[in-house]
Amino acid sequence: MLFFYKISTQLYFTSVRIASLFNEKAAKMIVGRYNWREELSKKIDPKEKYILVHCASLGEFEQGRPLIEKIKEENPHNYKVILTFFSPSGYDVRKNYQHADIVCYLPFDTLRNASDFVNIVNPQMAVFVKYEIWYYFLKKLHSEKIPTFLISGIFRKNQIFFKWYGKFYLKALSYFTHLFLQDDNSAEILKRANISNITVCGDTRADRVIGIASEKYSNQFLENFAKSKKTIVSGSTWPADEKIICEFINKCNDDYRFIIAPHEIGENHLVTLENLISKKSIRLSECEKDVDNPAVVIVDSIGILSKLYRFGQIAYIGGGFGKGIHNILEAAVYEIPVIFGPNYKKFREACDLINIKSAFEIHNVDEFESIIKDMYLDEKKYLSVKIATKDYISNSFGATQQIFDKMQLIEINNTI
Repeated sequence: MLFFYKISTQLYFTSVRIASLFNEKAAKMIVGRYNWREELSKKIDPKEKYILVHCASLGEFEQGRPLIEKIKEENPHNYKVILTFFSPSGYDVRKNYQHADIVCYLPFDTLRNASDFVNIVNPQMAVFVKYEIWYYFLKKLHSEKIPTFLISGIFRKNQIFFKWYGKFYLKALSYFTHLFLQDDNSAEILKRANISNITVCGDTRADRVIGIASEKYSNQFLENFAKSKKTIVSGSTWPADEKIICEFINKCNDDYRFIIAPHEIGENHLVTLENLISKKSIRLSECEKDVDNPAVVIVDSIGILSKLYRFGQIAYIGGGFGKGIHNILEAAVYEIPVIFGPNYKKFREACDLINIKSAFEIHNVDEFESIIKDMYLDEKKYLSVKIATKDYISNSFGATQQIFDKMQLIEINNTI
């Protein structure tokens, strides 16, 4: 199976190199890793002690971020943090992240890359977030006896680790010193696979979104825009989501206001979105312009979506008509109903909120309109959503502290 892993990863790397000739994202993946040994060696101080935190992209970064900030806040051994990404969509946004001492791409997973990277960095500990299972890196860290952790992990019985032909991938999981999981179902699946070095502590994103919601944020334009109106905030939307949202916008009455933060903010997509809307719209970056009573604000920047949900009474989360929904906890922390498309079942928090009737699945504009009107017309039902969501978020708090405490204990035991 190792042979097939090597072949499949090499084929993937080759396809990325070919795609880099005409695809900007693929090009960034290649250019960002160019001459990485020399570049990394320049940044590493051999006298310092590093903790490696690896995230696939921006979503996983939001799960790793609370732990990084906890490490920097309570740092008795003066650890430096090296933050690595697989995807440009994570690296480009967080390459200047203030709580990381070094931010770079993780080299593609080969035997030589893993060996050289670990030898250059010589991390004291390593953290991989959620789904990141890099066989050669994990094996190298394990062979060097470097404590290595998976955080916010979530597993399903149909994953390759638990198939009859997946023993090789299951072996990769055994290289983790400890796995911190989001739910009991994941724990049961791993136990049946004879992996017992686990702790169920929830999703670190809950700690992150609670922190964001507690931060002061003011935007006078949006406050006035949403004041005394039925405001729906749609985040990380894709074309399939926007088709439904815009169809509702175009036929609803003037009591509604909409804030839309599309996943892609390139000019072509923004223009396409604007053309779908028959009512007055304005981009957030142009809010100083004198536009008479707009019905829609289009967010044409990144990094502020998590703060914008506070202006709405209902949230729509994009991605549910594609590969999967985006971060719904960013909206749920404000104790508002959350709506999304049908592809959500791989996301524990979405299933949980569906079960407590705080989140709602839709397939078309009619269902979208029905839920919105139901929430605004039935105050009792809306209040029950707020109470249930508040309890859910409160009960999800504390994963970061549990992980940090366990990591410290393992570190102490390793030094005795």
